Amino acid sequence: VNFCRNSFTPNFAMGKDYYGTLGVARDATEQEIKKAYRKLATKWHPDKNPDNKEGAEKKFKEIAEAYEALSDKEKRKIYDQFGEEGLKGGMGAGGPRSTQGSHSFHFSDPHEIFAQFFGGGGSFGGGGFPGMDDFFTDGFGGGRTKSFPGGGFGGGGNRGMRKDPPQTISFRCSLEDLYKGTTKKMKVTKRLVDASGKSAQAEKILEIEVKPGWKKGTKITFPNEGDEAPGRIPADIIFVLDEKPHDRFERDGNDLKYRHRVSLADALSGFTLEIEHLDGRKIPVSINQVVSPKYTKVLHGEGMPSKNGKGNLLITFDIVFPARMKSKDEVAFLRD
Repeated sequence: VNFCRNSFTPNFAMGKDYYGTLGVARDATEQEIKKAYRKLATKWHPDKNPDNKEGAEKKFKEIAEAYEALSDKEKRKIYDQFGEEGLKGGMGAGGPRSTQGSHSFHFSDPHEIFAQFFGGGGSFGGGGFPGMDDFFTDGFGGGRTKSFPGGGFGGGGNRGMRKDPPQTISFRCSLEDLYKGTTKKMKVTKRLVDASGKSAQAEKILEIEVKPGWKKGTKITFPNEGDEAPGRIPADIIFVLDEKPHDRFERDGNDLKYRHRVSLADALSGFTLEIEHLDGRKIPVSINQVVSPKYTKVLHGEGMPSKNGKGNLLITFDIVFPARMKSKDEVAFLRD
């Protein structure tokens, strides 16, 4: 699969180097990434480091995050183009200037990733992983290292298990929220299954950190938050952003459009208007030239926020013509 990795090199100084975390090359194959994760995850699992649990937990989380990013084709493509910020900040596949929606990923719990990879409960205790005791006796005891069953999502205890298709849910934000950023709390009802196979309904709150400048179509993925069922991997829940219509502004990419009604007399002689922006600021705008039907006043840097700075505020005018002239003075004014 060509991820176009040679066309762009992300600035890892501004984000995490997932390839470096796993110790693999940027053109590493899927199997090489799995092999690296298998080795590092078992080495740094907190249960294997009782004397340094806090440090091991941090390293374990970094390894899981790197593996989840590079083992998923879509995440890897975005990461290879835009780095960590692209994954977590909602960068769209079309680039920083794209008007398309983006995709922000919420990373899974590292112990859940470990459990899905090997099959089991996410820890070494209780015989959760088939063959795990032999592995640690031989591998860490200086003898021959045995391979794990499986070797990727759906491996080991999940061999043959199918993942349910993703569930897509739309949610709406006002233009004010998309200008300033906000937190949306989404309540979902899901079916949980216990070890005996009994199921029960439960409610869960999923929090979406809406970043300033997000666009319509932005997708936020919560892995494995769908209904549980015996023998199946829960579906991902994908929230898709929609914009509420605004009564004063219209969005065009990173720009904002604003229409103002003006009388013919003001259009010819000049005037001042005041615009209330999305953050509540009052912006005075002076028009000192003749306003034609095609005239647009541009306020630079007063549009929607983006990774490259704010767009512009574009003000257009609807000129209101009088039905008739009321006096000779008005006619003379227009002639002058």
